[in-house]
Amino acid sequence: MLGRQSAITVLALIVLALAACAEKPAYEDPSLPIDVRAHDLLTRMTLEEKVSQTRYDAPAIPRLGIPAYNWWSEALHGVARAGKATVFPQAIGLAATFDDSLMHSVATAISDEARAKHAAFVRRGRRDIYQGLTFFSPNINIFRDPRWGRGQETYGEDPMLTSRMGVAFVRGMQGDDPHWLKTLATAKHYAVHDGPEPARHSMSMDPSEQDLWSTYLPAFESTVHAGAASVMCAYSAFRGTPDCASDVLLDTILRGRMGFGGYVVSDCWALNDFFKQHHFTDSQVKAAALALKAGTDLNCGDSYPKLVDVVNQGLATEAEVDTAVLRLLKARLRLGLFADSGVVPWDTIPYDVVASPAHRALALRAARESIVLLKNDGVLPLSKSLGTVAVIGPDARAYDVLVGEYNGTPVAWSYPVKGIRKVLAPSGGRVVYAVGSELADGVKRLIRIPADRLAPSGDGETGRQGDRGTAGGRRDSGVRQPSGGPPASGTGSAPGVRSSGLRGQYFDNIDFTGAPAFTRVDSVIDFTWLDDTPVTGLLADSFAVRWTGRLTAPVSGVYRIGFTAMNRAKVWFQDSLRLDYADRHVPQKRTFDVRLEADRSYLIGIDYSNYGPNPEAHLVWAVPGRNLAGEALAAARQADAVVLVLGLSPSLVGEENDVELPGFNHGDRTILGLPAPQQALLEKVAALGKPTVLVLMSGSALAVPWAAEHVDAIVQAWYPGEAGGEALADMLFGDVNPSGRLPVTVYRSVKDLPPFRDYDMDGRTYRYFEGAPLYPFGYGLSYTTFAYANLRVPAQLNGGAGDGAAAAGGTATDSVVVDVTNTGERAGDEVVQLYVAHPDARFRVPIRALKDFKRIHLAAGETRTVRFALDAAALSVVDPEGKTVLLPGAVTISVGGEQPGQAVRAATTGVVSRTVRISP
Repeated sequence: MLGRQSAITVLALIVLALAACAEKPAYEDPSLPIDVRAHDLLTRMTLEEKVSQTRYDAPAIPRLGIPAYNWWSEALHGVARAGKATVFPQAIGLAATFDDSLMHSVATAISDEARAKHAAFVRRGRRDIYQGLTFFSPNINIFRDPRWGRGQETYGEDPMLTSRMGVAFVRGMQGDDPHWLKTLATAKHYAVHDGPEPARHSMSMDPSEQDLWSTYLPAFESTVHAGAASVMCAYSAFRGTPDCASDVLLDTILRGRMGFGGYVVSDCWALNDFFKQHHFTDSQVKAAALALKAGTDLNCGDSYPKLVDVVNQGLATEAEVDTAVLRLLKARLRLGLFADSGVVPWDTIPYDVVASPAHRALALRAARESIVLLKNDGVLPLSKSLGTVAVIGPDARAYDVLVGEYNGTPVAWSYPVKGIRKVLAPSGGRVVYAVGSELADGVKRLIRIPADRLAPSGDGETGRQGDRGTAGGRRDSGVRQPSGGPPASGTGSAPGVRSSGLRGQYFDNIDFTGAPAFTRVDSVIDFTWLDDTPVTGLLADSFAVRWTGRLTAPVSGVYRIGFTAMNRAKVWFQDSLRLDYADRHVPQKRTFDVRLEADRSYLIGIDYSNYGPNPEAHLVWAVPGRNLAGEALAAARQADAVVLVLGLSPSLVGEENDVELPGFNHGDRTILGLPAPQQALLEKVAALGKPTVLVLMSGSALAVPWAAEHVDAIVQAWYPGEAGGEALADMLFGDVNPSGRLPVTVYRSVKDLPPFRDYDMDGRTYRYFEGAPLYPFGYGLSYTTFAYANLRVPAQLNGGAGDGAAAAGGTATDSVVVDVTNTGERAGDEVVQLYVAHPDARFRVPIRALKDFKRIHLAAGETRTVRFALDAAALSVVDPEGKTVLLPGAVTISVGGEQPGQAVRAATTGVVSRTVRISP
């Protein structure tokens, strides 16, 4: 057998021979093998050109016909940050479906939209961030602690569920063609990376070998075996070495034991943490050398241009650069990103698939399946003949809790208020809405500043210090107006017509140079441009807007004024600069507080520059002096039933942010319950004695023990995506039978948890938590009941080699069979769950572990026989040395609609168990 270097030499000779007799370079011939094409292209590149391709924003190499390419795109639950797209439930909500077939369909829809959008961008000459085909998704970290803000991006706390959902996502994104990739999925954040957010750049994780291989790595191994073409190494360190410089993680485990053959990309600017946070090295040059040599092929950041210096200083070789570049070239060639137009099967996907009716229907189905019914004392389903329903809460009409984080921009969306109104409208029912409380202490829900509170400025009045006015613009003739956006589109008046609103000068550049392309009055500043931009009408074009005018307050008091935008923005108020946005390519939501007097007008000016996809601009405020609780109680008193929509928000909890409030710490939580203002509202409304349903909107578990005792029904709705309000209403009024299951444990208090920074799994998740949860992993109620009977398990399971190593994914040798009956009067979906426990284990093992699940639909009275195959992997455990082994002795097999030992659902549901033995 040829050694690796010899094989490369032979391949290089083949490449040279082919090139010598070909009319065009081998790399441009799509009929040749990918390896041959990639090696041919590599041999034609200089060191500087090779290095240029190892950065996420790789420049073009015109002499070789290599176009520019930006490797950074997002698709966690829909194509993100690239304009119009279907927005599915946040990842944690998708996990709650326990439906990997649905997950595959969702990922297939996302990749359809991704291909169509990329083609549209390229046709218009755009190759910027968020416009490519290489996606930094899925997030398959284990949600080991509910305090972690980014847990919403994961598939929950269980390695098996995370593996199944991650594999389905990868396969749906990458397609099933043996030669071409549809899009490229990136499993992240490798390997042990689960908060706290404020410490993610400096922490070093040192889990035991057992926890590493039984909890943190299984999902990565599963997605790698499923063909994931990329893996992202995390900010954190592993046993003292930054993840992106760890030979153990990247070489020994990932490429060695797991057999990964794709490319590794760093988390964005993680290499700078080597010397700024971890103090592992003292310079960017050394950081780049360490990462390259360990196997980090692509730098999301600005460190890899230093690789030229790295090679010249002898810190790494050009051959090591070649290894990285070759992996990247193969990925681009497999995506058909060079001379393959018309050859790749995915090129024929039409643009009208983006946000299509079929994809919206899929988003609705996913949202319906994700909703978990936690409690029901008989109040649900609500009657459609109710005269008045009060919908109360700061999350009841909030856009951000629908779309979550890492989201796209939907064409249409449904709030809970809207969904409930739609259901009640045919019978003449009425919905009264009240916000009820602040989101958290000092965190107000902001609404757009209405047109009647804005007025165009006169000459020389701009609100912008030093601005003496600008030249008049040409007439706005035939320019397409902006698309609608959250929460509603702004409108423009004809140039020269004075009306309510702000005067907007629109420029065809980002620097406000020259005369404006046109000037108009915008009645409100509330824009999300979807497929076009206001100046040239081109998708994701670069432009700038300068809005000027006056603002008038309706009442005296302290106002919170905010502006949300992409890219750059500056806001002046009374000639004072109040907000100054940096370039971040993500929506930035900044606010300032100012005291305003009623009926006095104040100068305001905004400079907004956009370059890249998904432009948006929203001028919002919170008006002081409202008695939010009083408004809510008044609404509840006149209602026949109350729906309280409470919870969290991505503005509070998520990826590292600036929020530091009671209960919240820079993206993480410090408590598990509702924020104090919402808890107070809940207790006041419940005291009225009305039939009350509590709907929780969040990306993680909320501890609501008070509500569990005092409220009639509790629903976990997650961040449900664009169709969330409609899906929720369908469930509340019985058109849909709830079927979601918890992908996380709902603890009663933060006191139930070990320290956040402790990565030992003892006391964490249902697999190791010995206390009594409020609601257990896998739990969820239905409007019907299910019974389990006739569990059949072989009395003696075939353990093969006994204590020897068990091959993951081994051949299925035994079957578990059970009969499931719908004993109620409604059709419904049941999630049949199989758990395994090892009561005779001689070392620490999980209390129980999910090993398989099936979602089935049963008509009222129907019985179905469900079969599970048990293989070596399902029967194995991980020993203290990190080895996967089969232990002879007792093993308990349990099947049901929830965990064994957690009698929370109705007694008629049941869990059936049997203890058998594994033979040596």
